[in-house]
Amino acid sequence: MTMTQMALGVDWRAVAAATGHADREAAEAGIRLAYEAAGLAPPERIVWTGSPLAATAVALLLTGQGEGLPGEAAERAADTLAAAGIEPVAGAAGASVRDAVRTRPWARARERAHTALGPSGWAERWALTGAPLWDVTRALTERIRTGVIEALAEGTRTERADQETAVRLALLDAVLGQHDAPWLAAVADDSDGGLDGPAEVARAAGWWWPYEKAVVIAERPVELHRDEAGRLDRGDGPALAFPDGFALYAWRGMPVPADFLDQLGGLTPDRIRAEENAELRRVMLEHYGYERYLDESGAQPVHRDETGVLWRIDLVDDEPVAMVEVVNSTPEPDGTSRTYWLRVPPRTRTAREGVAWTFGLDAETYVPERET
Repeated sequence: MTMTQMALGVDWRAVAAATGHADREAAEAGIRLAYEAAGLAPPERIVWTGSPLAATAVALLLTGQGEGLPGEAAERAADTLAAAGIEPVAGAAGASVRDAVRTRPWARARERAHTALGPSGWAERWALTGAPLWDVTRALTERIRTGVIEALAEGTRTERADQETAVRLALLDAVLGQHDAPWLAAVADDSDGGLDGPAEVARAAGWWWPYEKAVVIAERPVELHRDEAGRLDRGDGPALAFPDGFALYAWRGMPVPADFLDQLGGLTPDRIRAEENAELRRVMLEHYGYERYLDESGAQPVHRDETGVLWRIDLVDDEPVAMVEVVNSTPEPDGTSRTYWLRVPPRTRTAREGVAWTFGLDAETYVPERET
């Protein structure tokens, strides 16, 4: 494995997380290159949209599945197509050519790399390039897909189910642009040229829908906020936002309503207990602080021993939250000792059992030489 190959993972990590307006000229050049490599005539029209949401609505109109679109989304999609000189009717852009411009070139590149490197060599390459990007990028794309489906599927239960199916099918026609980074990191340099076009688009733009006569392409996000684990996370605004206003809100990976974040500044223990949604209540607890909640709720310790103090917060219609309060035995530079709160399983009976669990041990085998 060369240093260049190892560096590809770093390069594509930046691509996957890129924000800001697309480089439209570069993206369109990449699209034409992808069509040429697939033996296709270049698309007659390239239709730019402000987000994957808007692009999916346009794709639904082009595939004759736009009947169930919400009125505003349908109107915007029709206007976008009209501005590009395309009739907003089924078949106006022709059939999807995703297989030709993305799926088959990828399969050839992967097969060639696998043959050249062997199973262990391919595994090593994937571990150094695509694998570090895979989990966080897949989670992000799934969250975007879910947001698109939620925004475009309305009506009665039956109508909503039918529309969800249509939206999911439209999303399957998308090439993920920058979010194809894990795959491209592993094979783009060994391609026969078939992936040069998709790689160029990925470096310049977001998701795109290739059809015989036209391409629908989305801008990249303008904001992306994540925590240390790579999860969408922001307490004072959208965690992911696109230039046309499509946005996703989340707290430490947990999707939350847009107006929910406005409540966090005025939380009280009573307000937290009154929240009926268990997941949102957990978000409230994390934001408010377990120690503060315990103190202001008058909670009582369940068990105390030499390892720490076990506390339990009983919640309505949800399993209790168990925490062990421990004191670092190594003093801080100023001579004080820092207190930590360890989240442990609700079934925990003693402080020692809880601390042992954090090390993957049971209470009987947990015998630290020195606790830090």
